[in-house]
Amino acid sequence: MSFLQNIINIAFRYVSVFATDKLNVCTLHIKSAIRFVLLLSLITIMASCMSRSGQEIRETPTSGNIKIVADESFQPLIDTEIHTFTSLYRNASITAEYKPEFDVVTDFMNDSVRVMVTSRKLTEDQIQYLRDMLIIARTVTFAYDALALITNKANNDTLIKYGTIKDIFTGKIRRWNEVNPKSGLGEINIIFDNTKSGNIRYFKERFEITDTLGPNFFAVNTNPEVIDYVSRNRNALGVISVNWISDKHDSLSMSFLDKINVVAVSQQFINDGSYYRPYQGSIYEKSYPFVREVYLTSRETFTGLGSGFIQWATAEQGQRIVLKSGLVPATMPIRLVQIKN
Repeated sequence: MSFLQNIINIAFRYVSVFATDKLNVCTLHIKSAIRFVLLLSLITIMASCMSRSGQEIRETPTSGNIKIVADESFQPLIDTEIHTFTSLYRNASITAEYKPEFDVVTDFMNDSVRVMVTSRKLTEDQIQYLRDMLIIARTVTFAYDALALITNKANNDTLIKYGTIKDIFTGKIRRWNEVNPKSGLGEINIIFDNTKSGNIRYFKERFEITDTLGPNFFAVNTNPEVIDYVSRNRNALGVISVNWISDKHDSLSMSFLDKINVVAVSQQFINDGSYYRPYQGSIYEKSYPFVREVYLTSRETFTGLGSGFIQWATAEQGQRIVLKSGLVPATMPIRLVQIKN
């Protein structure tokens, strides 16, 4: 039995005395009333303190303690969502761990966490595996992200056709002078965040790469490390989530953007001379070719804090954070405004 429950039981005993003792009515009324008021005050203070310290909090959609796991690509956005949610609901504590996508899904399937953030849905086999354990996984689209291709500031080739990007990833093009004969750069080094990341999985699926990646592919550990490597190596072509450079209100995001070039890419099937960077408008219209969905997936078997967070993140407040971050909300309509010079 908890300390708080003991206090409550004591209070009830005083109430009983107050109600049943017929002797010395006036004195007993005064003493009991004072004691009862003091006890109620103590109970209120204890309950408030315990709520603030994270103890004795029953899990609800807006209270409790949970851990979620997310693809490292989405850390800037998820950090902001969690900070805002827990500021609004002071009895909610959400801890996020950021990992490569493969490890995120592994943790989720192993019941290490109840909520995950990824750029892919569960496979049919994974869904069935959970069903066999009487768990129904629920997945919602939360936002639209894009994979940005970045180059060193010394690289003047910032407009690249979709077909050329495909040839680079499939190994048909290996040097920068094959992209632009006037280029004085050397072999193209493709840099991505992790061998188990969703970023490289996306391009392997997009370009139907089934063989081992070529010797000019290199993995670091995180998206910021990709940015740092590209900023220091003239021949590098980096792959990152645009989430790391899209928030114009975030100083870290802008400092990353200042260090590199963002490549503009033509559309896959339209060759009209237009090129698009992974900005909000081109993500929304999907004129930029490398757009992907961001999913929130829950395996909760009850309506707990994980479900509450997902519901909030896909409602107006959470979607406004997506919009501010430079990505595109999935459940809130937006209006594009064309600015004429």
